[in-house]
Amino acid sequence: MRLHRLSITAFGPFGATQEVDFDALSSAGLFLLHGPTGAGKTSVLDAVCFALYGAVPGTRQSPGASLRSDHAPADLPTEVQLELTVGGRRLEVTRSPAQPRPKKRGDGFTLEKAQSRLRGHDPERGWQALSKSHQEIGEELTRLIGMSRDQFCQVVLLPQGDFARFLRSDAEARGKLLGRLFDTRRFAAVEERLAELRRGGEARVIAADERILALAQRIAQAAGPAGGEATPIAARPGEPGLAEAVLEWAAVARSTARERLDIAHRVLTGAEGRQRTARHALDTERELARLQERYEETVRRAAALEERRPEHDRCQEELERARKADRVAPALELREEAELAHRRADAALDRARAQLPSDLADAGPDQLAELERRFRQELGGLESARRAEARSAGIDGERERLERESRADDATVRDADAWLAGWDAVHAGLRERIATAQEAATRAERLAGLLAPARRRLEAARRRDALADELLAAGETLAEARERALDAHESWLGLRERRLRDIAAELAAGLVDGTPCTVCGSAEHPAPATEGDGHVDRATEETALTAHRRAEETRARAEQALGLVRERHATAHAEARDAAAPAAADGSSAAVADGEAQGAPGPSVDELRDTVDRLAAEHAAEHLLAAGTHAAREALDAAEREHADRLELRQEAERRAAARTSRREALDREQTALHDELAAVRGASGSVAAHADRLTRRVELLAEAAEAVRAEQDAARRRKEADDRLSDAAFRAGFDTPEAAAATLLDAAAQRDLQHRIDAWQAEAAAVADRRAERDAREAAEQPAARPSAAQGAFETAEWLLREASSALAAADQRCGELTRLSRQAADEVRRLGPVRQEYERVARLAGLAAGTSADNERKMRLEAYVLAARLEQVAAAATARLQRMSSGRYTLVHSDARTGGRRAGLGLHVVDAWTGSERDTATLSGGETFFASLALALGLADVVTEEAGGVRLDTLFIDEGFGSLDDQTLDEVLDVLDSLRERDRSVGIVSHVADLRRRIPVRLEVVKERQGSSVRHRL
Repeated sequence: MRLHRLSITAFGPFGATQEVDFDALSSAGLFLLHGPTGAGKTSVLDAVCFALYGAVPGTRQSPGASLRSDHAPADLPTEVQLELTVGGRRLEVTRSPAQPRPKKRGDGFTLEKAQSRLRGHDPERGWQALSKSHQEIGEELTRLIGMSRDQFCQVVLLPQGDFARFLRSDAEARGKLLGRLFDTRRFAAVEERLAELRRGGEARVIAADERILALAQRIAQAAGPAGGEATPIAARPGEPGLAEAVLEWAAVARSTARERLDIAHRVLTGAEGRQRTARHALDTERELARLQERYEETVRRAAALEERRPEHDRCQEELERARKADRVAPALELREEAELAHRRADAALDRARAQLPSDLADAGPDQLAELERRFRQELGGLESARRAEARSAGIDGERERLERESRADDATVRDADAWLAGWDAVHAGLRERIATAQEAATRAERLAGLLAPARRRLEAARRRDALADELLAAGETLAEARERALDAHESWLGLRERRLRDIAAELAAGLVDGTPCTVCGSAEHPAPATEGDGHVDRATEETALTAHRRAEETRARAEQALGLVRERHATAHAEARDAAAPAAADGSSAAVADGEAQGAPGPSVDELRDTVDRLAAEHAAEHLLAAGTHAAREALDAAEREHADRLELRQEAERRAAARTSRREALDREQTALHDELAAVRGASGSVAAHADRLTRRVELLAEAAEAVRAEQDAARRRKEADDRLSDAAFRAGFDTPEAAAATLLDAAAQRDLQHRIDAWQAEAAAVADRRAERDAREAAEQPAARPSAAQGAFETAEWLLREASSALAAADQRCGELTRLSRQAADEVRRLGPVRQEYERVARLAGLAAGTSADNERKMRLEAYVLAARLEQVAAAATARLQRMSSGRYTLVHSDARTGGRRAGLGLHVVDAWTGSERDTATLSGGETFFASLALALGLADVVTEEAGGVRLDTLFIDEGFGSLDDQTLDEVLDVLDSLRERDRSVGIVSHVADLRRRIPVRLEVVKERQGSSVRHRL
């Protein structure tokens, strides 16, 4: 990495823009950066670091600290620009921190965000923009440089004070610095990861132990009293031996439970024997009590059976008589049916004779039949008279129909005459309606032609009024832009005039002793001009000129916008005042048009809106009226069709009236002939139908009466026959009279009831006889009375003892099964715990080794400290090569991993004195020895870090302070070492205010401290 150019603006103590040409300074290989204390030497290095990483080194990047120069003008932004070559690429990086800037409008400041820009140089295309992203630029530069900001500040910007403290500090402080430089966070992460794995493994082991203890507690609960005989578990979760203790304790509990199970089996066997004996005794007593009770019940049933014997004999006799009477029952039923039929026939005969005339009340069936035959013959002769009477009624109906048709035709004629009377007026009105609609259509077309231009003028007037407001706003904007342009022009002229007044001082700033002046040509400059108060440099003037040009561009854009708005406003005004606008139908619209034509300001939006509304209303009315043209034409066609139809209806009605007159005369002649024929047939009846109905009624009454007489005679005969058969049946059944048989007769239900009583008595008698024959019941009756209650009590006691023994056995068996299951679970948990505990012990051993707490780690050295110790050993070897040269071969730096006190070993650093052969701590070096030892250490560290970063070549180094503590000889040796760095085309910049170095190093960059801010000067 080589630096070419650095531009600093308003940064730190530099109030204006300062340029540092590293190419010119690096030409000699060794250059001096000097200046008074507080001038800003370190700020130059801060600017380099800020350009590369966006932040300044170490503590100078404190919260709330501002990188902006207090000497800079308010309108001059802070900016750092660095041009460098890294990774074979020529780059230019520009950065600006977050800073306040004046507001563009109004007073006060606003905070502007930080900005970054990266450009790359191409030999053919020149500078090309690469990125403006902070993150992308930072990642790209870090990748190319190969170092973090802390590594860069320690390797490129060698701070001797930090390395002096490194020599005197303890192992912990050295570890922090080396950890930042070599990025050993991954090894610390390994330590933390191992510790985390150890904690996780320990947690899993404890969790498994707790599960095993939980199973032990469940085993204790399942074991019950047997668990109290085992020795309690004393181990805690996580302690070795817990699992084995739990398994041993569970085995003791299972053995005790099995012994108790065997005892419960023996107790249950004895209880079952006693229960069987008590059960047999209870069954024997219950059977004896049952037989004794059965014998007593048999004796009681025999006595009751003898008491019901008389009733049994009576029922049996009554059932036998009823069965004899059943043989007479058919004859009795036939006699009752014959009697009932005779009564019904006699009643029907009485009703029929009541409807006959009195002279026929005692007539026989033959006389009644003869009268019926005669009336039927007379009824058959009335058929032709019925047809004549029906025709007469039809003629009457037809005459009524003719009358109705006549009345309807008369009404039709009257209606047609009334309608035809107003036909001429209706016809003329419809034609006038069509003419009116056609005229309205013509007027609507004319109004439509007037309405469209009026609407366009209204829209133009609205645009004209809206553009008038825009025209006013554009005018105000132009006035403001002109005012700002004038102010910017005056500001630029004022700054230019002030710069011209102090142009001599600006030229004098570029004078160099021995170089001719560009004005007078003299190589001597005895009294160069100095800058006065309020001096304006070229950058400020150019900034003001840029602001003036921007203001002019803004003014031009405002004028262009105003011209555009004016043109649009004029166009809208002309459209609103268009002379070709149609005149309105009334005089007010014509007056408006005349005023516009004479150059008046133009009609207002309200006036044009009124005109458009009026024209739209007139057009709508005329259009509505014109829309009735088609309806009027259809109405005229319909009226003409109706006129023709009514004329035709009237003619048809007149023709039908003439035909009806002829038909009515023929019907009158036919009706007269029919009346004469019917008068001879009807007689006293009103009509032939009435006379026929009277004859039909007489025939029906005679037929009914004859039938009733014959039915009564037949019923009397059947009743006499039934009486004879009943007397004969009663005699054969053994009854004296039919009435005695009827009294003895019983229905089926009564007979079944008697039979059931007889069967029940006989069944009971058979059952009692069977029981009397039972020998076991008789023998039981001879024994003493049974005592089943005492046997029941003895059995219940034996049953309770059996249940208790069964419960105890079930509990013991369940306890054994539960203990076996829980013991199996505990064994499974112990087997699963085995690999977990082995893994935990392995990880714990590794974590202890990495953390330095294990007994196997003899030096108690952490993994990160071990890696840093190896790095420190490399740094000490690289630093010794330069330290021996600086100290004339006297001192050598060596790494020590010995422990000091109770602290951990690994990061010790000693110096070996070749003159005395002793090895001592670097904290015992003197001030000068500490300086060149720290310088050697810094250079060695730079080599090691550079090698770790991938061998990135560092062509520019800076060494900050510390040279004032060296004597002349040592200083020469140190400078020789630094000068030797040029052998690899390196350039080394020494930052110091020691005056002797200005004599020894001819190429210098001087930082001058002034009231207006510091500045830099090249001494080549």
